[in-house]
Amino acid sequence: MEPAAPARWVSVVAPDGTVEREPLSRRRLRIGSGTDVDLMVIDPHVSRLHCELEPTPVGVVLRDLGSTNGTYVGGAAIREVILHPGVVAVLGATRLFVETDAPVAEVLRFGSAVSVSPAMGAVFSMLEKLAASDVTVLLTGETGTGKDVLTRAAHEQSPRAQGPLVVFDCGAVTASLIESELFGHEKGAFTGAVAERAGAFERADGGTLFLDEIGEMPLDLQPRLLRALEQRQVRRVGGSDEISVDVRVIAATNRDLAAEVAAGRFRQDLYFRITAAVVEVPPLRARPED
Repeated sequence: MEPAAPARWVSVVAPDGTVEREPLSRRRLRIGSGTDVDLMVIDPHVSRLHCELEPTPVGVVLRDLGSTNGTYVGGAAIREVILHPGVVAVLGATRLFVETDAPVAEVLRFGSAVSVSPAMGAVFSMLEKLAASDVTVLLTGETGTGKDVLTRAAHEQSPRAQGPLVVFDCGAVTASLIESELFGHEKGAFTGAVAERAGAFERADGGTLFLDEIGEMPLDLQPRLLRALEQRQVRRVGGSDEISVDVRVIAATNRDLAAEVAAGRFRQDLYFRITAAVVEVPPLRARPED
């Protein structure tokens, strides 16, 4: 026998401060100032048919129904959003929020990263163990899953927390500039190099270097990156000296790097170097709790 679903209801705070509570069943609850709604609100700034609440398996959906003055959550006008328990929605001068008798999910934390998803709990646990070491970590997952936030948290929880965290986005720098941005350059190394410049590896000395979207790294530069990772030494563009660097590297990608290797777009030796520890970050659709 399946356990009963938790009870849910909506509390509406009128402009005069009075509160009305209405149970949320399986049907949609239409809210507005008209007489043909399920929950009538006395507010001149609320449309006759303003919005609706729809209970779903992943939460209560709040949907604006083309109201004149809009429905706001977190200060932003919304069309449709999951209204988590306790989050206040604003309709004119009226406030509403969803309540439930379901157990409150435990807030999981890893440094500055927070989640209530069990799937992210497993990610946090793995990163917590890896943060204490200098092993190279590859974060995989779709764009928007928070790989940059997890990298910062891993840096904050590592022995290198007092050192710099340098972010280098391999997909945001033009191919002609990646080499000098990553490894630095000497004065006069190329047109426009009016002064020497330390690259990302040097700037991250004593701390963490985050190579975001490493799958975008041009194939012809991958041997230089591999050498820097293996020897922890870099040579600036136009220079002859090898500069030692003490960095911990965390990389991230939204690509299937194994498939990129098979297609000849990513070096196999570099792939093996950066996959000493791989952490897959689940997409948001797999963690509706967040």
